[in-house]
Amino acid sequence: MATVNAPGPAPRHDVVAGALVRDGAVLLAHRSPARRWYPDVWDLPGGHREPGETPRQALVRELAEELGVTAVRCAVVGLVEGPGLRLTVLRVDRWDGEPADTAPEEHDELRWCTAADLPGLRLAHAAYPALLAGLLRP
Repeated sequence: MATVNAPGPAPRHDVVAGALVRDGAVLLAHRSPARRWYPDVWDLPGGHREPGETPRQALVRELAEELGVTAVRCAVVGLVEGPGLRLTVLRVDRWDGEPADTAPEEHDELRWCTAADLPGLRLAHAAYPALLAGLLRP
């Protein structure tokens, strides 16, 4: 599991993100330019953990809300911590349903991306290129 640590206060934002991986590609969501936080970037689907939720529980809820799918098999693959942020990234190898943009107020496009696509994308977090490239290695 990859961990990136930066000094700072306890996180105000405890967030999960799901890397749905299929056929050598990961599903990314383009955040709407109108979003207050991280507008106009490519991100993994996910969101804030609710009080008492495990990262897996939060991800299952978020993927159902944002993509209309149910995560069946997932595991933590990365933890990014910094000032005010704890981002837990889970790899999702199996899910029920076909991903669709069921949260158009958050995302304006979904795209399956290979490792070769990543350098041309403006990603939401500096830790994503290495983390995603690792997930997409054959």
